[in-house]
Amino acid sequence: MTEAGKRGYLKEDFRLFHLKDSRAQKVDYHYHEFDKLILLLGGKTAYLVEGVTYFLQPWDILLVQHNLIHRPVIDPSEPYERVVIWLGRDWMAARSDPGEALDTCFDATRRRGFHLLRTEGEQRLQYMRTLQRLEEALHSTEFGAVRLADSLCQQLLIEVNRDVLRDPKVEPDCCRVDPKVEEILRYIAAHLEENLTVEALAGRFYLSRYYLMHRFKDVTGYTVHQYISQKRLLRAGELIRSGTPVMKAAEQVGFSEYSTFLRAFRNTFHMNPRDFR
Repeated sequence: MTEAGKRGYLKEDFRLFHLKDSRAQKVDYHYHEFDKLILLLGGKTAYLVEGVTYFLQPWDILLVQHNLIHRPVIDPSEPYERVVIWLGRDWMAARSDPGEALDTCFDATRRRGFHLLRTEGEQRLQYMRTLQRLEEALHSTEFGAVRLADSLCQQLLIEVNRDVLRDPKVEPDCCRVDPKVEEILRYIAAHLEENLTVEALAGRFYLSRYYLMHRFKDVTGYTVHQYISQKRLLRAGELIRSGTPVMKAAEQVGFSEYSTFLRAFRNTFHMNPRDFR
């Protein structure tokens, strides 16, 4: 398997796609530099997000934060219909109030390691109404349509945040997770700057090297080395964009040799770190 590639470029504040496919397409693992909401309207689809498989039902909302590695697995027996919203991080920050960031829902789901919001009843109707109005505003040429769409997208995010911050009711069959691999993924995310060889991880989690390698690949679709390398590069990219000097960013995410970092960075982002900034 090749490493995950970046998909999509968001030049606007946000974008909404209402898509319906009659033929299932194979989508490789990928990530985005923006946050993404996926609302399933029809079809049979599972989503793999950072080692957890979510079995979506109509009007489930999946929250995929920037740089999370994910891909859908689409059942071709039914048309796959969904609304996908790309959300610019700068736009969300500009629209947020002190102590109430609009991207709180993405931070919360990443910390929990659970990215699904299952809606029902009146809650579902509210999302339907907000989405319908948002789509209409985005296609309208009437006075104030752009500002209305902006405010409706904020309203949608407020609704998602409120529901995520409550304790959502989760059905036990909504996802499949390997507790040991999930524990390893959390450890990797928190210790990117440390020694994360297969041998070191196997020793820390009392697993055989063989079992760790094969179980990790089965659950995540990645080898241990591929996954750690990808996560280190994505974290380095964020640090560089935030103003951290390139060599310091490489060191902070665990690259001991700058030449190795530079080669891997170019292969992933197709540009030099200073151009990436």
